[in-house]
Amino acid sequence: MRAQWMRAQRTLARLTLAAVAAMLLALISPAVAQAPEPQAPEPQARSFRGYIESLRPLALARGVSNATFDRALANVAYDVEVARLSRRQPEYGRPVGDYLNAMVAASRIGGGQKRLAAHRGLLDDIEKTFGVPREVIVAIWGIETSFGANQGGKRVIPSLATLAFHHYKGDFARDELLTALRILQDGHIPPERMIGSWAGAMGQPQFIPSSFMRWAVDFDGDGRRDLWTSVPDVLASIGNYLRAHGWQRDLPWGFEVIVPEQFDPRKSRGSFREWVTLGFTRADGGNLPTSNVRDEAILFFPSGARGPAFLVTKNFDVIKTYNISDVYALAVLHLADRLKGRPPFAGRWPAGDVQLSREDRMRIQAALAERGFSPNNRQGMIDFDLRDDIRKMQVQFGMTPDGHPTPEFLARLVR
Repeated sequence: MRAQWMRAQRTLARLTLAAVAAMLLALISPAVAQAPEPQAPEPQARSFRGYIESLRPLALARGVSNATFDRALANVAYDVEVARLSRRQPEYGRPVGDYLNAMVAASRIGGGQKRLAAHRGLLDDIEKTFGVPREVIVAIWGIETSFGANQGGKRVIPSLATLAFHHYKGDFARDELLTALRILQDGHIPPERMIGSWAGAMGQPQFIPSSFMRWAVDFDGDGRRDLWTSVPDVLASIGNYLRAHGWQRDLPWGFEVIVPEQFDPRKSRGSFREWVTLGFTRADGGNLPTSNVRDEAILFFPSGARGPAFLVTKNFDVIKTYNISDVYALAVLHLADRLKGRPPFAGRWPAGDVQLSREDRMRIQAALAERGFSPNNRQGMIDFDLRDDIRKMQVQFGMTPDGHPTPEFLARLVR
């Protein structure tokens, strides 16, 4: 009995100490003790649902049934991560050499060569049909999703619904969402398998829904355009896209070149024959084409005149319709050349190469517009017309007129 009584006393003491500790914790830190569980903001949730329902008449007008609309959107949830990513300011500050080394790594070259061999017959048919070199198609496939291995981890419908709710790029996201619903209506893919990036780029080639509707191809003949699992559809769709955007059969995309001494870089355009006359040569020792004097080539310095130089053609610009970035296009086309067995770039990329952020590129465009120039866009997308405008201002500033926007150029332009 005495032992049982002692155990009871010890238990009571422990309980009393625990109760005292709990009371002290409540007195010292009431905010911690009484903190409610975090919850989604109810007004936003209600307004999101109301916005989704407001899209129903627009979807019906595009041929989307109520059943498809409900299957795709009845339980769709607002995606906080997508909303955050849409507000992130994209940066372009990675040095060109670092970017190219990552995109055109030995593993990707090896992976591309394996796919070229594995799909030789299919690529024969696609190349004949669309006139786009197989190496270019496989290079885009490799850079976009590592040959389909990394298609993005987001379901497209919730991502686009969240972006549309925030009026991302005006009506762009809303229209892409409605187009995605039409893709579901047509039975190409069920909503749970419609996977892509946070911004709605879908499948192995990363087509947005409107690009899918215009240029995706049912190349395997099963009645569906499947950019998620059908390699024939994926590769043919890339080829169809490039042909539709002006890819010219048998026109080279361009070459790395050696710029002759004493050359005046204010000249940026001319036929290959003109460039040969001026003393330009290929960095790999090959010959520049001179048979067609109408083929214009543009002198391009991705990192300024102290880095490698290129003469690029209209086919380079075609790749930029897939992704507006100059260095993206350079990576795709260099990877395609490496898949053909051509050597790496010969020139050395400068140390400390700084690529401007999108915000700074937009500042350049706005400042040039104030000075009487007419940029083709105000979204920070650098094209060769804008590089020519930059050259003109670089001449006025006493800078090397290479058309390359730098922090120093921006500082001179906006001061």
